Amino acid sequence: MKFEGDHATPAGTFRLLAGFFRADKIQHQPWPLPMRQAKKSDGWCDDPRLGAYNRRVSLPCRGSHEKIWRTDHLYDLVIVLDYNIHPCRKNRGSAIFLHCARPDFAPTEGCVALRPEDLRRLLPRLAKKTVLTIR
Repeated sequence: MKFEGDHATPAGTFRLLAGFFRADKIQHQPWPLPMRQAKKSDGWCDDPRLGAYNRRVSLPCRGSHEKIWRTDHLYDLVIVLDYNIHPCRKNRGSAIFLHCARPDFAPTEGCVALRPEDLRRLLPRLAKKTVLTIR
């Protein structure tokens, strides 16, 4: 079973809900998924003690969180997976995304990562009913 901070990618079939993109890095297009322009104030709560656990938050945030606006380019394009969203259970894992991989494909904290160019090519081909199966 997945739990917060275990560095594991959850197994299962997950819908692709929506995402963020860095407008200074990625040109906005009419993507099939709802994509929000990332702001420096965007974060994602990974603190199970807070009511905003596994939800987007505005920074500053008093609890532990991911910054959506990053300098390492991992979240230049990021899609939120429907893992532990509805319903959200405390300590079962948060911020499980499909995002850009590091150049050396170093492991993520539990997300799925693709080469940035592959993710950019894939996004226009997705549909609202697309699911991602992780084994």
